Amino acid sequence: MKSYLTESPAETRECGREFAHGLKAGDVLALCGEMGAGKTCFVQGLAQGLGVNELVSSPTYLILHEYDGELPLYHMDLYRLKSPAEVLAFGFEEYLSGDGVLAIEWPDTAFSFLPESTCRISFECGADENKRIIRIDGLGC
Repeated sequence: MKSYLTESPAETRECGREFAHGLKAGDVLALCGEMGAGKTCFVQGLAQGLGVNELVSSPTYLILHEYDGELPLYHMDLYRLKSPAEVLAFGFEEYLSGDGVLAIEWPDTAFSFLPESTCRISFECGADENKRIIRIDGLGC
């Protein structure tokens, strides 16, 4: 497991951008943490690192945003889905073996479907309002 301390949203995005360089098609990232802990900032950095040239925003109400880059990025937010059945009805499984990277915010309802190789990334707010503690477990960490 690796841990990082970031002191601004820009540093959280940079952490995601650097992390993206080791990713490959089919990688799954489970992003855990409270609201406002930095999950979407990290994904914005991932997108930059994967060559995405679009504005990346939280897919809370749409559940999924797809972005084209050197590798496609599938950014899911399962916050509004309350059961595994809802996750499956959404078509979740087709993204698990896709041609890109799947980054899932609020993955709790999908943990039983995730592959063993899933990288778990947890986010915690630090002592000051801009500090974040990011712990990465998996994908060669």
